Amino acid sequence: MSKLMVSVSGVRGIFGETLTPAIAQKYAAHFGIFSKRGKILVGRDSRTTGPAMFHAVVSGLLSVGCDVVDLGIVSTPTVLLAVEDSDASGGISITASHNNSQWNAMKFVGENGMFLFPENAQKLVESFSQNVDWVGWDKVGKLTSDEQATRRHLDKILAIPYLNVEKIKQKQFKVVIDSVSGAGGVISPKLLAELGCQVIELNCEPNGQFAHTPEPLAKNLKQLETAVKENKADLG
Repeated sequence: MSKLMVSVSGVRGIFGETLTPAIAQKYAAHFGIFSKRGKILVGRDSRTTGPAMFHAVVSGLLSVGCDVVDLGIVSTPTVLLAVEDSDASGGISITASHNNSQWNAMKFVGENGMFLFPENAQKLVESFSQNVDWVGWDKVGKLTSDEQATRRHLDKILAIPYLNVEKIKQKQFKVVIDSVSGAGGVISPKLLAELGCQVIELNCEPNGQFAHTPEPLAKNLKQLETAVKENKADLG
């Protein structure tokens, strides 16, 4: 059995083995206390273990007095931007990035919309060995949802001053995109379409059923390579 990986970059493990809902709840609670029991934004990727992880994380946060905003299935950069543009005390992205389906993880985001700096992350890691200071029934946090985080992220990208959207639209690029059934399927095809691209989607339904190993190594890009050639696309 692999070990639970706890570091300044977050907590990662195999769901049901080293990373259980109880463990996720505990670490989320510690992050809530570390964040001064303020508002925490939570987003997740499309993994099949995502709902269980989400409920465990939210339980931990609410139970130490944090208000929680559910961003839904979103990309990790969307979580970062949502925190930066809000009055939240931090965020948690529930994602194991390029790891296989059995893995899941929590990445902790500071109030500035950035991953915790090493010195702050180390303080959080050191707190994990302590008992959780749960709140009483009358101080439990509230859960709300925000379904517009991805839309705001898209608008921010399209408003970048040095991005010539109209010139890109004129090119009418044909693009094949493989989101490996992950959270990228929520935002990437939309962005390309709004840039005037003809988009050919591969595995863009965010259902967590990875069509192949997510890590972007050459051996995992064969389907994409074939689709680019067959569709005479400009890129993929």
